[in-house]
Amino acid sequence: MRTLLVWCPDWAVVAAEIVDGVDGSGPVVVLRENRVVACSEAARQEGVRQGLRRREAQSRCPRLVVVEDDPGRDARAFEPVVAAVEEVAVGVEVIRPGACALAARGPARYFGGEEAAAERIVEQIAEACAVESQVGIADGVFAAGLAARDGRVVAPGETAAFLAGMPIDALERRELVDLLKRLGVKTLGGFAGLPAGDVLSRFGFDGALAHRLASGRDHRPLAVRQPPPDLDVAGTYDEPLARVDVAAFAGKVLAERLHEKLAAHGLACTRLGIEAVTADGQELHRVWRHDGTLTAAAIAERVRWQLDGWLTGARRGTATRPTAGLVRLRLIPDGVLVHLGLQPGLWGDAGADRERAHRAFSRVQGLLGPEALVTPVLGGGRSADDQIRLVPWGDEREVARPAAAHTEPVPEISTVPLLAHSEAPVLSLQLFLPTAEESADEEPTEDTDPRTPTEGAEVIQLESRRAARAAGAPKEQLEPAKARLRVVEPAPETTAEPAPETTAEPTDGVTVVTVPAGRHRGGGRRVPALVALPPWPGRLPKPAPAVVPLQPLGAVVLDDTGTPVGVSARLELTGDPASLIVERGNPITVTGWAGPWPLDERWWADEESRRRARFQVVLDDGRALLLSLVGGHWAVEAIYD
Repeated sequence: MRTLLVWCPDWAVVAAEIVDGVDGSGPVVVLRENRVVACSEAARQEGVRQGLRRREAQSRCPRLVVVEDDPGRDARAFEPVVAAVEEVAVGVEVIRPGACALAARGPARYFGGEEAAAERIVEQIAEACAVESQVGIADGVFAAGLAARDGRVVAPGETAAFLAGMPIDALERRELVDLLKRLGVKTLGGFAGLPAGDVLSRFGFDGALAHRLASGRDHRPLAVRQPPPDLDVAGTYDEPLARVDVAAFAGKVLAERLHEKLAAHGLACTRLGIEAVTADGQELHRVWRHDGTLTAAAIAERVRWQLDGWLTGARRGTATRPTAGLVRLRLIPDGVLVHLGLQPGLWGDAGADRERAHRAFSRVQGLLGPEALVTPVLGGGRSADDQIRLVPWGDEREVARPAAAHTEPVPEISTVPLLAHSEAPVLSLQLFLPTAEESADEEPTEDTDPRTPTEGAEVIQLESRRAARAAGAPKEQLEPAKARLRVVEPAPETTAEPAPETTAEPTDGVTVVTVPAGRHRGGGRRVPALVALPPWPGRLPKPAPAVVPLQPLGAVVLDDTGTPVGVSARLELTGDPASLIVERGNPITVTGWAGPWPLDERWWADEESRRRARFQVVLDDGRALLLSLVGGHWAVEAIYD
């Protein structure tokens, strides 16, 4: 792609001059980690170069002005330059502060050639921003950046020849450049002549990208910058608007147009700017702010209020009335945000019920404030109180801490209790070799008994295989090419009946992990799909609590003797929970409990650390609560349904 790149020399120095008022005509250097990253022309005349240490640079030029590197300052100062380029060309991509690129085809066809387009863009930047710039055009962003250093236009098809004579330092990869110089590669043409496969195997992926750039090819196309949409609406009137009712009607029409334009982009307005121009050239401007989102009626209402204040100000004893009628009105959405409630439906209609509910909620917010009506947003967290974030109605429902789906306890893995070793049935492993008529890749059906080998199949006991391996048997006998491994249980009459899963208690803390059936990637078998986000460790398991108080309720847990229950440093209970007292109420009998589950959050930050133990208890009245113990104090964090 023919690429036009705009480069502003010594942009870090120019940005310091624009923002901080530094005299850029004098010797100025910009330091990062005590090394020079940019310097002015006057400093270069004194012998200052990039990469020098601060002391050495100051020794070469004692009157040197030192400025610390600030990428944010450079980016803010470069925004007007990008806006100036967008006034004459579209599709601008910011490479870095001080350089931006765009496709050269459009400006070249519009201005009558690539050189004419380059001259027009340089003039536009000089007129709008008073900044010196240079333009380079070549096949690709990398080559255009090098051409911009000389203000050169490389002819189509000659980019590879143009890069061949460039020094290898143009890659701006210090470690790779040093290694290539030691290997005898001095130019980009010499590096591009190396085989691509050898470069990848020797220098890795970054070296392969550098080799592609040296050959005159970019590793990705331009990611153009989309200019912000023009959301302003304006109206011009031949007859000046001197009466409030006539001006209010005109403002209502503009308000509906503004609301429709915002809805088409899925946006909502929170700050509204109202501008008016009188017949004799007087300009009036006011900004209205709203805590929620402004609807079409709310915008029209504020426009009417403002026009009434402007046109009738003299009758209220003030001198703010315009000297003539209004000939131009303009509404500016000064503050906008994404509003999903305004997105149109599948057939272009958002629905009357949704719109009516939105108007009702907005009216409640207008009467009581934006925080009076909130909606929950589920995100990541370990406790019930930090998983939910309350967002005012109309604001963006963004997840502050994204997390994976609430699975239990690990995605795609379920746990079941395991009996004690003395009670568990004895399992034996047998290897069944299929016959010639049976395919080894065939999956067993549901009605196939795993204890029964296929007819004609050979049965190999694993004990005999271990003995054969110890005796030095050939590998072909030990590891057949295609075999099916099954877990064989004893006959039902000799197997102890396991307890149901709902009532089985884990013994000695042992748990068996069962993975669902799937296919492996290598052998064509199924594998469980990977989750996009990892789960939160220590997150509350399912089911989620139904009620979470805004503030935890104080509680006391007592044992059979009426002594408060605590937890030791070894997570041992001082007694079994027998009753619970919540907020100085009557004691309630505890019929079941589980825990403790320790939780030590942000232990590295003293002010934010939180260490606690969580319990789940069931009361005799049927309620289930989530309790926490922090510093010897019990609290009710959530209530289960």
